[in-house]
Amino acid sequence: MTSPVHSSSETTTAPVLLRHAHGRGTLGGVGLVLAGTVSVQFGSAVAALLFPRAGALGTVALRITIAALLLLVVTRPQLRGHTRTDWAVGCGFGLALGGMNILFYQAIDRIPLGATVTIEVLGPLLLSVVASRRAVSLLWAGLALAGVYLLGYGGFGQLNASGVAFALGAGVMWAAYIVLNARAGARFPRLDGLAIAMTVAALLSLPLGVAASGGALLEPAALGLGLAIAVMSSGVPYTLELLALRRLPAATFAVLTSLAPAAAAAAGYLVLDQGLSLPQCAAIAMVVTASAGAVRTGHR
Repeated sequence: MTSPVHSSSETTTAPVLLRHAHGRGTLGGVGLVLAGTVSVQFGSAVAALLFPRAGALGTVALRITIAALLLLVVTRPQLRGHTRTDWAVGCGFGLALGGMNILFYQAIDRIPLGATVTIEVLGPLLLSVVASRRAVSLLWAGLALAGVYLLGYGGFGQLNASGVAFALGAGVMWAAYIVLNARAGARFPRLDGLAIAMTVAALLSLPLGVAASGGALLEPAALGLGLAIAVMSSGVPYTLELLALRRLPAATFAVLTSLAPAAAAAAGYLVLDQGLSLPQCAAIAMVVTASAGAVRTGHR
């Protein structure tokens, strides 16, 4: 997936839900967040290049399975000593992670990357608005909806109902991912919760990918691109954002990750030649502003 990602110890777009470390963000932390955001969005653009060979389901299966194997090798998670509740949280986290990516890849197979992420970010934005329970948050929600309306009205020229529906579904799963990610971080040390969740997501996506793409997943070119996508969209951003949240307040982190739609639009333009008009740029800017404003005014 797609979409900005969060560490296993903090939330991003809903900082009001959790307790987090205070302190001033460092320039290094800001750089880590921005690098992670760029990496995941360009990874999604590269993933779209694999669709003609492996299909959307095959591509997401390759990405998640390879990422899970890499995480298991690197982290060697401790599987003993956890309660049933711990495992329920870890498995729920994995289902949210897998569902988010499956729906996201279905969306970018149908509509441009920038439009997909712009619509998808409505999920975390709504979570932040609901959690804040402040009237001003409704203004940010209205601005975001106006931006999405402008996006559909002004174009990308390829929006269709199924693609928008998949993007909205990915947004719902992203909101669930945020909450379960934080809870898993409180129950599992290091990256253990993420490794377990990624394994669950692989078990969910791999049968779908094999059924859809079959032997195409084992072609050297597909495996090579799958490895690159796994590193760009999972390994690099997850690690960078985990490190960033140790240096930045969660609210600052959330504002920075609100730039995801803009990064996605840039990746779509540079990698996939998905052009942008002025109304489309304005629509994305409105959603980015709304997302950043919601997490700033909702912070306690």
